[in-house]
Amino acid sequence: MIKTAFPALRGGNQGIALIEGDARHSYAALESRVEAFACVLLGQRDHLAGERVALLIPAGRDYVTALHGVWRAGGIAVPLNVAAARPELEYCLSKAGATRVMTSRKHPVAIDPVCKKLGIEARDVDEALEASGKPRPLPAFELSRPAMIVFTSGTTSKPKGAVITHKAIHAQVTTLIEAWRWTRNDSVPLFLPLHHLHGIINVLSCALWCGATVHAVPKLDVARLCEQAGSGAFSVFMAVPTVYVKLIEHIESLAPPQRKAVCEGFREMRLNVSGSAACPAHVFGRWKKLTGQALLERYGATEIGMAISNPYDGERRAGFVGRALPGVSAQLFDENDRPVRTEGVSGEIRVRSESVFEGYWKDERATRESFTDGWFRTGDIAVIEDGYYRILGRSSVDIVKSGGYKISALEIEDVLLTHEDIRQAAVVGLPDDTWGEIVAAAVTLKDGASLDLAGLKQWCAGRMSAYKIPRRLKVMRDLPRNAMGKVVKTALRDLL
Repeated sequence: MIKTAFPALRGGNQGIALIEGDARHSYAALESRVEAFACVLLGQRDHLAGERVALLIPAGRDYVTALHGVWRAGGIAVPLNVAAARPELEYCLSKAGATRVMTSRKHPVAIDPVCKKLGIEARDVDEALEASGKPRPLPAFELSRPAMIVFTSGTTSKPKGAVITHKAIHAQVTTLIEAWRWTRNDSVPLFLPLHHLHGIINVLSCALWCGATVHAVPKLDVARLCEQAGSGAFSVFMAVPTVYVKLIEHIESLAPPQRKAVCEGFREMRLNVSGSAACPAHVFGRWKKLTGQALLERYGATEIGMAISNPYDGERRAGFVGRALPGVSAQLFDENDRPVRTEGVSGEIRVRSESVFEGYWKDERATRESFTDGWFRTGDIAVIEDGYYRILGRSSVDIVKSGGYKISALEIEDVLLTHEDIRQAAVVGLPDDTWGEIVAAAVTLKDGASLDLAGLKQWCAGRMSAYKIPRRLKVMRDLPRNAMGKVVKTALRDLL
């Protein structure tokens, strides 16, 4: 009987799976801990039979123990954002129908009031293991079984719980291992939130599947990451664009000898990946100039996993996400559900593959509306140019319909980010009686800088078509972002 789909987590593998501070945890030790935890979850039962168990734990041994323990016991894991506000946690726990919440005493989260209100048990992983008894048979592993309910980012609507099966995880992980050349010799830091696929699948699961080593970082520490990179600790690095911006700013602030060491450390890595939000072309260029690394940008979503990627070998284009991954069918469709066959013509990305989710938890209507003829409708608009996909944005928030034009907010943002005084930029469409929508920009500025609308319009002239130039400007201290660093444009519209 196969105990788990993860080959490295069976058979007493003595390789190092996790490095957490000064502690080093082998695959064999993790395997034993996972099985003991699964027994605790089962109690007197033979199978959790799809019981939803929530995880409110940052990166580390406790997270892996809880996630794989739930799977081994036949349950459905519900990973939650450790930085979420109480109403957000309450919403997700209620929506998923979770019966238990697993926490970590090393990183306490104030969840007790929510659990008390909902009548849900909250339990620390270590505390649960202390009560474990002797080993017992665990249920047979089934690929068809639901593995996780992962909530969508909620940038355009209320978060929905995407049901992801073990079969979909298998397809997602094995596809990325092949495409990005993962091996047991790899070493990768994990600082990404573990309630989204970027952290759960692209980093943690790919590494643990092939026997690589994960450096668990419960909280992002840019200075420490740079030190580790400079010492040659990592072979692979994955982050969101905002993290690369922070890394660039930190590296450029270092004294020349330190800067050289850190840049060399990144240069020696075999792969740097960017995702979860569009990577501005100037960030791609600055990172390549500093480190020699051409960021591998890819495209995916909670419901489909990774679907499109720049190549491991070959040209990685700034502003493009590449081609469909092996085993993935991707196609652009117009507003009348007709395939777009002409390069340079925009359409909605739709995807078919074994990586696609099963549906939204307890939401048949949303599930039904998300598919057309077996294709998952991503809601993302793109064009294909010379065979590579270029994302224009979400149809609901990133496409501004003004005076008969369909304008990509992401394209305007890319230009604004080349302004010498602008640090961050986000563009949305605002209702207008004459134009339908007008282009509005929100920016944060570099220290000591100032900018007004007249100055911005003057600067934009000649850099973009007149109809794309922002008609409204708001200078802000920060842009509203979710845990993955993506700007929440629905909230931004309200602020503008």
